[in-house]
Order: sequence, then C-alpha cells, then structure tokens
Amino acid sequence: MLTTYMLIASISLMISGSNQPENIQFVSWNEFVHHMLAKGEVEEIIVSPDLDVVKIILYEGAIIKDKFVENRIYHMNIVGTNSFEEKLHEAEKRLGIKSGAGVTVIYDRGGDAAGKVFASLIIAGILLTFVSKARTIKPRISMDSFNQLGRAKFTLVDPLTGQGKGVRFSDVAGLTEAKQEVMEFVDYLKRPDRYKNLGAKVPKGALLLGPPGCGKTLLAKAVATESNVPFLSMNGSEFIEMIGGLGAARVRDLFKEGRKRSPCIIYIDEIDAIGRKRSSGISQMDGAMGEGEQTLNQLLVEMDGMASTEGVLMLASTNRGDVLDKALLRPGRFDRHIMIDLPVMDERRQIFEQHLKGIALQESPNKYSKRLAYLTPGFSGADIANVCNEAALNAAKNKQHSVTRSDLEYAVERVVGGTEKRSHSMSLDEKRIIAYHESGHALIGWLLEHADALLKVTIVPRTNLTLGFAQYAPRDQKLYSKEELFDKMCMALGGRAAEALMFNKLTTGAQNDLQKVNKMARAQIRQFGMSKEIGLVSFSEDKTNIHPYSKRLAGVMEAEEKKLVAAAYLRTYNVLEENRKKLELLAQALLKRETLNYDDVEQLIGPPPHDNKRFVESISLGINIFYTPHQKKNYHLKLTTFM
Repeated sequence: MLTTYMLIASISLMISGSNQPENIQFVSWNEFVHHMLAKGEVEEIIVSPDLDVVKIILYEGAIIKDKFVENRIYHMNIVGTNSFEEKLHEAEKRLGIKSGAGVTVIYDRGGDAAGKVFASLIIAGILLTFVSKARTIKPRISMDSFNQLGRAKFTLVDPLTGQGKGVRFSDVAGLTEAKQEVMEFVDYLKRPDRYKNLGAKVPKGALLLGPPGCGKTLLAKAVATESNVPFLSMNGSEFIEMIGGLGAARVRDLFKEGRKRSPCIIYIDEIDAIGRKRSSGISQMDGAMGEGEQTLNQLLVEMDGMASTEGVLMLASTNRGDVLDKALLRPGRFDRHIMIDLPVMDERRQIFEQHLKGIALQESPNKYSKRLAYLTPGFSGADIANVCNEAALNAAKNKQHSVTRSDLEYAVERVVGGTEKRSHSMSLDEKRIIAYHESGHALIGWLLEHADALLKVTIVPRTNLTLGFAQYAPRDQKLYSKEELFDKMCMALGGRAAEALMFNKLTTGAQNDLQKVNKMARAQIRQFGMSKEIGLVSFSEDKTNIHPYSKRLAGVMEAEEKKLVAAAYLRTYNVLEENRKKLELLAQALLKRETLNYDDVEQLIGPPPHDNKRFVESISLGINIFYTPHQKKNYHLKLTTFM
C-alpha cells in the first residue's frame, strides 16, 4: 500500500514539475464535471501521453462546493489519453459550452517517460527502507484502505452528463397501476413547488413487490429516465462484506453522494439482502450485532433519522417482502408498497406486442398478441420475452426469412416442457399406457363442465423426463367453488382411472397427479372450510409438527380428505367407463399420430357438451399450443424407480 502511494506521488511530481504542491489531491470524473467544469473554474488541463494521470489547474479564487480553495492543482486518473480529449469535448457540449470556448488542453511531451518511471521506482525503493521506522504512518494507511473499501459502488444515471441507458415508460408494457403510483415521484421531482405550496410532502420511499420476472427493475429504470434527476442504483448484496462495518459505511457513502446530487433518487435492488428482520435477542458469543443488522440500522437512520434531509427519494424492489423488517416498512421510510403481480390478459397482450416489435413476423404483432395473451395465463413478462426470443432463434436456425406460428408453438413448448426427445427408448407396452393415460386426462377435461378447456395432447417425450402431457387453456380466475375444485380433481385423476379401466393395473405415472389431488383435498378441508363434518375452520400450512388442533381433529380431517379423493376417483372412473369407446378412439389416434389438437379431438369424439369449452374453437386455429407451468404433467413411469 505504501509503495503504490509513493509511486503515484512520484509520478505526479514528474508531471507537474517543480511547482507541485505538497498536498496531492485526486478527484473523480463526476466531481470534475459537476463541481469544476460545469461552474467554469478550470483554467487548463495538462496531459502526459505516457501516463494515465492528468493535472487540473483551477483559476485563482476558485470556489468548489461553496468553499474557496487554496490549492489550485488537482489530479485525475483517466483510462487513456487518446480518448480523454474527445470525452472532455462531449461533456462540454452537454453543459452548453460553445466550441472554441472550452478548457485549454496541454500535452506535456518533455523528458523520457521511461526514465522518469525508473527514477520514481528508485525513490520508492529508498523510502521503503524507512517503513519499519515510520510506524506512525500505519494507522493513516489502514484508514485510507478502509475508506476505499467503504465507498459505495453505485451505478449512476445522470441526465446532465448523459450517463446510463434511458428506458422510458413507453418501453414498459403493462404495469398500468404501478406506473401511476411511481409517476407521483416523477411529478414531484419535476414540479416540487406545486406540492410544497399545498403543504404536501412526497412519500420518502416506494417498495416494489412481486414475483420474479414481472418488471420491477425495468420500472425502476424507467423512473430513472423520466424523472430527469440523478439516479443512483445499487444491489442489496453489494453492501455486505465479511469485514465488519463496511456495509454501514457504504450506506453512509451512498446517501452522502445522493445529498450532493439532491434532488435525486436512490434505488436498491433486492433489498431483502440487507433488510431482513432483525433478531430478537443479542448474540451470546460477544454481544455484538451481525454485519447485516448494522447495515440495516444505518439504512433506517439515513432514511428517517435525526440527520435525514429532503430531496433524496428511495426506491427498492424485492420478491420476498415477507422477510423484511417492520421498521423498514413503516410510514416515513417506505411509505408506498406497490404490488407488481403477474400480468392479466390485457397486460400480456401489451407485453407481447412490445417484444414482437423487434421480431420479423409474417403479420403485424397485433395479429398474434390477443390470442397469445388469452392462452398464456400465469406467464410473467420474462416468460413472454423468452418465448418471443426462442421463436426468433428457431426461425433463424431453420434459415427462415420470418417468424411463423409454428415457431411460436416450438418456443412455448421448449420454454415449458423442454425440447422433443424422440430418441428416448420406450417399449410398445409403455407407449400404450402413456397413450391411454393422457387420453384419460383429455377426455375428462373434455366432458366435465368446470374442467379447463383442452388444447393439445401428446405422447412425444421431452428432455425433462416428461413422457407425455395434455395442454389446457385455463381462465384468469381468483375464486373457485367447491364444484370447480372437484372437477379439477377428477381431471387430474383421469390418467390413473384410465390405466385401471383399460389394463387393470397401476403404474408410477400418476405420481404428480396424486400430489396435486391430495393438495387440493387438503386445502378444501383444512383451509377453505368446505367440509360439513369439520365445519368452518381454516388452518394455515405448517411444516413443523406443532399444529393448532388436537390429534382427534387431525384424524377426522384426514378421513374427510380420503373420502373426498375417493369420491373424485369414483366419479372419474364411472365417466370413463360410460365413454369407453371415446377413450379408445383417442388412445389409438395418439398411438398413430402422437399429437392431437382441439380440431382432431372434435373430429374423433364430437364437440364438447358444455358451451364454455367451445371458445377454443375460434382461438385454436393454427395456434393451439399454450399451457402454463403449473399444469405441466410429469409422468416418470419406471424412471422414477431409479431417481
């Protein structure tokens, strides 16, 4: 550390000559632009082509940060001398400095640079001999090292200097309510007097909550551009280090930088890394708090403490809002909690149109977006972007000139179920079992009123060990009746019932189905109060062995769950037995063609008996391909024995 410091000092002395002051001061590029160049305090800049350090000379009586400076000479590290002057002229242009009126740049080409560096190394070597005697220097060097580590490594989006890539609200599809919430912050930063005249105070901070891939970080980037003020961004994990106290030091430094650029916005992504709930007790080992708690305490103080100031607004995002400390969520800190949930149908349509704009399609994006949005409930914005990208990749791989509907079909199936694996070896008996299993699911979904509408059924193996699956078009639905849940249980049991009916034996293919059925039955009895025997009770799921009910009540609830599953299986078996010929038609067609869509099933067994299933008829033309991840069937058959 001492060698580096002395080497920089020696090089700086060579650049400046004999007029170099004793106190060597370095500034960053941001400090140079904002506090020196923008205020017209720079007289000239001396550049050495052989060294990546420039000398900045200020005018006499220069004022920096509202203070007179006695030292007129500062130094600044640069990446390369070739691009420095061009970068300087661009900054002057953004600041409105006319061409020819900028700062004078002088290139110091005198002397042999290699000789100077060699001489400086000799001087540094001589000084190193006195390290053992200069013990008083050690504390200062250690503090300098800590200060460097304690600096907040933030990403700056500043409209004044043009730093950062701009993302506008128009680039963020969907999120209508969330954009309205954050626009209040943007409007306050643009027109603060209108709020102050009415005595209104803008919220100190907004917390963006929601599942992964729904656009929280993208919305924050749009706020950074639209607000037209400096935007300082850091990730929550960047505050945490093994060395105690560094997290708190970086929080202080981040807010210090924010106050310099006030008004501004500070954004912390994945804030749960430093905002977790604090422990209730004190460590028994040393009585000290953990590094994470120290960082959180410093953040709480900076947001609403004794020294907090206006003009610094906070944005943060996380998909784990349940683990955050209550002190962080109270009014005065994160006043607004903005929920960004999975997009609804209209929002999915907007997201599809946004991502399809950059793809060469056979038709315009609005020809695809409405049907795609209707058939993709449960998809996040990231899922939709991945589908569009996979479709374009597949078209490019096949050397096509545009993306077709078949490419969209391939993309969705690849994202959710993996690629086809026709080389997977299966015996003829296994293939027949899978065909009847999937036909059982498809037929029950076709006949029952409240089951999801069928789109496609296939027995083509996939790379994720899925040996067959049926695709459905579920509705965007939040509430379910007892009858609707019962029909869903019957549809999940259709594969097991078909195996028992046609082969009079059971396989391991229904493992995933049974898990879903038992979960639905358990929820109806223990959470939704849908049992007459148990009554109106609701117990939350608890993985521990401690339950808020007696063993006797637990036994009664288990008996009710078994009775409900048995009733669903009996109804499923009876429906399949009554429609055995239709089941055989579907299974034989699957064995022959391997994949059946809505139109194929309708030609084989006729239209569905309930009108609410026939909407697929108009949507399925050429694009009956979509299903959500939670509907994926994972039938391992004999493979599960070896896993």
